[in-house]
Formats: sequence, structure tokens, C-alpha cells
Amino acid sequence: MSFLTNTNRSGSSDKELADLYRDSGDMAVLGELYGRYMDLVYGVCLKYYKEPEAAKDAVMQVFEELVSKLRKHTVENFRAWLHQVAKNHCLMQLRTPKNLKTVEFNGELMQNEETVHLNAVFEKEESFKRMEGCLETLQGDQQRAIRLFYLDGKCYNEIVEETGIEWNQVRSFIQNGRRNLKNCMEREQAKAETN
Repeated sequence: MSFLTNTNRSGSSDKELADLYRDSGDMAVLGELYGRYMDLVYGVCLKYYKEPEAAKDAVMQVFEELVSKLRKHTVENFRAWLHQVAKNHCLMQLRTPKNLKTVEFNGELMQNEETVHLNAVFEKEESFKRMEGCLETLQGDQQRAIRLFYLDGKCYNEIVEETGIEWNQVRSFIQNGRRNLKNCMEREQAKAETN
């Protein structure tokens, strides 16, 4: 993995490197940025796969995903975004047919507490996917304000400082964005229930 190191942009922030890569497509820039968080990605993958070799392979697969994903998205908080990309990658890989295992089960156990908990976990994941999809439908500044407020945990004043948007406009973007997000998620939920 030596291609991921030895560049001279160590003083640059994650956002600066992400923006530079998005604009230039320079793999050395992406390599430096990713190199800062390879241990994080490895830890996430190891948590899901439980096997060091599979986790190492996944670290490289996540890097390969970033080559195209980071060119399409403006990322404010790279570390949090990368954590979610790595988690989603692992979950998707674990759901592929080759990784699904069939197990004989006792019908009496179908409604036990563990099964109910597992169903809740899957429902939460589906809800999160719907939310991500709906977030993408929000318009520019509204989407940005929602991401900064809810995903990055910034207060109104911090958003004003970071974006240069007036305080009242930030509040409006967050209120309207929350409503639009809720409406979109309700529509997506209704669609899922009819399928």
C-alpha cells in the first residue's frame, strides 16, 4: 500500500484534500487522504468480517470505491463519511448470496427476543438507506445545512460561519429540509410497504 503515502500535503485538511481530489482526480491526493484513515476502515471491516485477511481485502475495496464516489460528492466531514462508506461496503458484501448461510431453525424460536432485535436492526438500516436517498433529493444549500446540522452536529452559528449563509436562512433551510426529508421518507416507506 505504499502508493498511499509520501506526498507533501500533510498540512492540508481532509476537506481540502477531498475537494482537491474531486477537482483533479489525482490518485496521490486520494491516497494521502485515505492513508489517514486506513486504520479506521480496517477496524470497521474487522468488526463486520471477524477475519483479518477479509478486513484487509475490504480496506482496498473501499479505496477502490472512493475513486469514483469521492469524485461525485462534496464531503464536509470525510472521517464520518468514510466510516459510513466502509460500514455500507461491509454490510453489502455480507448480504451477497455467497455469504448468506442457511440454517435449520426451530419454529418455536421465530418470535424470540433476539429475532425481534435483529428485525429492528434491519429496519433501522432500511430507514437509514431511505434517509440517505432522500437527503440526495434536497436542493443545494438545504441539503448542506441538513448535513451540517444533523450529521456533523454543528449548531446554527457554526453553519453560518462555515457557509456564509445568514442565520435566518440557515434556520429556514433546516426547518424546510427536515420537513422535505420527512415527507420523502414517508413516501419511500409507503412504497416499500406496497412492494
